[in-house]
Amino acid sequence: MSDVAEQEASGGLQGQLVAVPESRQLDVLEDLLRNRGAQVMRVPLIAILDAPDSAPILRWLREFIANPPDYFIILTGEGLRRLLGFAQREGIEASFREALAGVCRICRGPKPGRALKEIDLKPDVLGKAPTTAGIIETLAELPIEQKRVAVQLYGEEPNLPLMEYLQARRALALPVAPYIYAPRSDEERVLELIEALATGQITMMTFTSQPQYTRLQSVARTHGLEERLASGLARVHVAAVGPVVAEQLRQAGVSVAVMPESLFFMKPMVTELVRLARGETSVL
Repeated sequence: MSDVAEQEASGGLQGQLVAVPESRQLDVLEDLLRNRGAQVMRVPLIAILDAPDSAPILRWLREFIANPPDYFIILTGEGLRRLLGFAQREGIEASFREALAGVCRICRGPKPGRALKEIDLKPDVLGKAPTTAGIIETLAELPIEQKRVAVQLYGEEPNLPLMEYLQARRALALPVAPYIYAPRSDEERVLELIEALATGQITMMTFTSQPQYTRLQSVARTHGLEERLASGLARVHVAAVGPVVAEQLRQAGVSVAVMPESLFFMKPMVTELVRLARGETSVL
């Protein structure tokens, strides 16, 4: 066995059963955990779909092309890829890319930056932090008064704090919501997850997006299992991929054991779980 294989075989998560409520990159996350010795319980809670009504998105794209905004706030890589998909199907992708190249592109974090790189562009400005608050802090240093500011939203969340900030700065906000989060897993599998948490079968659980916990909580509420879910989550080490997810969990009363310090991706999150299991770090 090679040194790398030996390292992975003794990867620090032996004896751990990790619940993974991820959908887009479920296989990647599962492999990261299994390579470090963990068993994995897969519960794909959320699917990401194109917004069902394409008309407002196509209007937004055509306006973007005809009259490019001064700034474009890109909150998620998923959102930019969805916009490109709508544009491609409408036969206006080249025009959208050309317009996009000419605006000031503000990215919430590295994931939108990676999506830009796929089309040979890069961010002009990065958020002070990969959060709405970080974007607002960044905008405070930019002359956005009387400017047209396009905003790619995530999911169907209207992001009122950002919209209200833009209004207060007398900027014209041009929001677009190109995708929605839709429940994917049937309720029986979610109920199995809640039971496994409550009975101590699971030792760790990861959260990589806000809709995951929202869906879990919704199913628990429907079946009168909110207390059972809360007690189950209190028994396990919960990992959050970044500060936005961590804040949601904490506001819901869920203790977050680990979170990456700076790079808010799956691999650093798994690394933090390994460090916790090996006793190299303490619970947050």
